[in-house]
Amino acid sequence: MKAYDAIVVGAGPAGTSAALIMAQKGLKVLLLERGDVPGAKNMFGGMLPNCPVLEEYLPDFWDQAPWERHVVKRILTITGDTSSTSIVFESQNFDHPPYNGYTLFRPHFDRWYADKAREAGVTLVSGCLVEDLLTKGKTVTGIRVGKDEVEAPVVVLCDGVLSLLARKAGLCEQSKPSEMALGVKALFFLKEEEMNERFNLVRRQGVTQEFLGCTEGIRGGGFIYTQTETLSVGLVFHLDSLKQSGIAPYDVFQRFLASDPVQKTLRGARLMEYSAHVLPEGGYGAVQRLFSDGVLLAGDAAGLCYTNGLNQEGMNLAITSGLFAGETIADALGKGDCSAKHLAPYENRLKESFVLKDMKTFEKTVDLMHNDRLFSVYPKLIGTIMEQLYRSDGKPRKKFGRLGWDAVKETVPLKHVITDLIKGGKSLA
Repeated sequence: MKAYDAIVVGAGPAGTSAALIMAQKGLKVLLLERGDVPGAKNMFGGMLPNCPVLEEYLPDFWDQAPWERHVVKRILTITGDTSSTSIVFESQNFDHPPYNGYTLFRPHFDRWYADKAREAGVTLVSGCLVEDLLTKGKTVTGIRVGKDEVEAPVVVLCDGVLSLLARKAGLCEQSKPSEMALGVKALFFLKEEEMNERFNLVRRQGVTQEFLGCTEGIRGGGFIYTQTETLSVGLVFHLDSLKQSGIAPYDVFQRFLASDPVQKTLRGARLMEYSAHVLPEGGYGAVQRLFSDGVLLAGDAAGLCYTNGLNQEGMNLAITSGLFAGETIADALGKGDCSAKHLAPYENRLKESFVLKDMKTFEKTVDLMHNDRLFSVYPKLIGTIMEQLYRSDGKPRKKFGRLGWDAVKETVPLKHVITDLIKGGKSLA
């Protein structure tokens, strides 16, 4: 087959970014996608935070990209047994360019982004499963697809969180259940006018809503994201906690959809599809070895994803890592050497950027997110306190401090509260 300067496996945000930058620098790049088209296998239903590095590489990117809505409102809903408490943040500063974040419909976005790469000269082949890597000693020299072999000085692996190729390259070991999560999502159709009215939006304003306490004691949470005429609604479960519970994720999801706060939002919406996907949840400590002779990892394949309890970030990290991978490879090929020594600047770029700095900042939140009480006891406690606060029953009211103290004593041992507050403070301070 035709010779290439670089091969990229996976036409998601990381892979397409890497391929695009290398093509812009005059390199011959082969981009391989397992799905029928880029984005066909994706279940993303979320927000892409503003990513200024994109504008540095691709001026006017967001003026051209098919984003759905710009996010001006963030809602956190904490659910109890019979109640829910919502904290709403809305800012006028997020309602003008450059917008703070965007919701995307990935089948549209990924295909558009891959087309941009093709326009730059990238050879895109879809419906293509890369089965193995070609190697000479410990150096990766290409890929194998069926009976076909394609050689290149460097291969970029962007084939997702369960990258078998990364393991074959010796860059990572099999992921632990404690470092993985299962995302389950349903897509609902709702007319644009109805969505704007329901969420009190105008123009292309958007909302993200996260839920805590909705997973029946399993560590995880829920979400609703507004696209132009679709709603992405789903749950994320920590795999080890899900296994220990013995509960089927589909059953929890159905009860979530039928819950009062979600049912009100979905009133009149039409179900379009279900999907499920595995996500990296290990944070900084689970970041894979990023490079070796002739090979680089980017995006989910590298474990570049994290949560701090309020934000779940991954797509912006994937795009940025892909751009840095493309830059590093172009420099290495310019020197005629894609050994680990000349690919090492890739990791340095990530360390100097927000990608690994943010992951390092919130490194300890992984432990916080593995506290079962955060997903079971405390959401119910908040519901109890709020209900007592607003209840009118003809009885004398307690002072707020006494009300909260009594609710805590009836719900969770004080030593656990103190321990959790200390751990939470250390992880977020």
